[in-house]
Amino acid sequence: MYAIIRSGGKQYRAEVGATIDVDRLPQAVGESIDLPDVLLVADENDTKIGQPLVEGARVSATVVEQFRGKKIIVYKYRQRTNYRRKQGHRQYYTRLRIDDISV
Repeated sequence: MYAIIRSGGKQYRAEVGATIDVDRLPQAVGESIDLPDVLLVADENDTKIGQPLVEGARVSATVVEQFRGKKIIVYKYRQRTNYRRKQGHRQYYTRLRIDDISV
């Protein structure tokens, strides 16, 4: 069984026991969280698609870790004008372990 959830404007595939990295959430490590924005729930036999959300569906997860991603470099350059800008960015993420998918 799996579900497609929405968190932070992005969509993720959630399976029981799997871990997913979502944009930072304000919960502390070890806390439980319910994700109510479930767009789709499917198993081998049945698929429920929401319009836009599946009624009564919830995904329960536990916060495993708060961390920052790999650094990316943003480099702006215009030729022959002596214009160069270098900037780095590290995104904040929350790692969630999916505990339960209920419909």
